[in-house]
Amino acid sequence: MGGGSTAKEHPIEYFCASTLAAVLNYPLWRASALGQSGFRVIGHSSNSALAPYLYAFSPPYKGMLATVMGMSWARAAIFYGSDRGKEILQSMGVSNTMSTVLPTLFVSTFVQCLNMPLVRSTITLQNPESSVRNIRESLRQIYTNHGLAGLWHGTSAGILKTVPKYCTAILVKNYLQDTLPEVDPQSPTKDRDKLINSAIKSSAAGVAGAILTNPLDVIRNEMFKTNLSLFQSIQHLHKELGWNFLVRGISKNVVAVSIPVASTIFFTDAFIQYTNSRREI
Repeated sequence: MGGGSTAKEHPIEYFCASTLAAVLNYPLWRASALGQSGFRVIGHSSNSALAPYLYAFSPPYKGMLATVMGMSWARAAIFYGSDRGKEILQSMGVSNTMSTVLPTLFVSTFVQCLNMPLVRSTITLQNPESSVRNIRESLRQIYTNHGLAGLWHGTSAGILKTVPKYCTAILVKNYLQDTLPEVDPQSPTKDRDKLINSAIKSSAAGVAGAILTNPLDVIRNEMFKTNLSLFQSIQHLHKELGWNFLVRGISKNVVAVSIPVASTIFFTDAFIQYTNSRREI
């Protein structure tokens, strides 16, 4: 992502950055899952805006390890695959735009399909009113009630949500990476300046992706909760909330989605920068 290095040289940095971002942002993900799914937080006023956050930061952290590992490999695969794919396509003479979009489109779709059973089971597990205790029980319950296909229920909405989010985030990241002023390699503050540039591009990328895909997050989570089809879920949400369903949980989602995406980009740049500086010693 940064420092003039190629993605091929830094797969470990991508995975470490993604894992660190997933661990730090797990409570925010829980709050977003609660808000967008419309789960009722037991023991808190339904009008309390802080209730989802209080619950999200409080134990028990059901499914935490599986959730963190699922998000870690998924984001690492998407960002590494996108950057590495861009390098390969550009070496073949493919345009910059197509080199950015095509790898992201392919990798994020593949990751979403492969990860869907874990995504559905972890979100289902966050329902405070559920007696399900862990990922294994959640997967078993989904399979028992809805069959094998039920584990992939919501994949259509998941793809519609995930693919545009990462395509948007990576397009914004790459655009700013190419347009922000280059850091003077002779500057005594070059390391700080590189991190500032990374913070700008990562923040913009994260927010853009989160705002664009909030409605699809809501629809996907409603499909998980009700087991309705994509269009039935949209009809149900519109009947219940009107077009306000498009922004249900958006404040939590902007935090829960933009921060992990932004921090993954930023941590990757920081780790790559650190690795490169160690090689120069």
